[in-house]
Amino acid sequence: MQDNQKQKKKQLNAYIQYSSFGLQMIVIITAGSLFGEYLDSKNNFTTPVFTIFLSLISIFLSLYYVLKNIKKTREKK
Repeated sequence: MQDNQKQKKKQLNAYIQYSSFGLQMIVIITAGSLFGEYLDSKNNFTTPVFTIFLSLISIFLSLYYVLKNIKKTREKK
């Protein structure tokens, strides 16, 4: 019975951890996009240069961050 409870607790912890990675990605990408919009509005650009650039950079940064953390958690096991 105890082994079954430990297994369920491990699965729950993994679900929480991986869902937090998704939330962290959303926060990083949103922050990059909003900062890009802010810079575009301050510089009065007609095309959203900073928004596009910072959105792409934030996507790559969030993927790097998540993949690095997944690799670290797999090495612990």
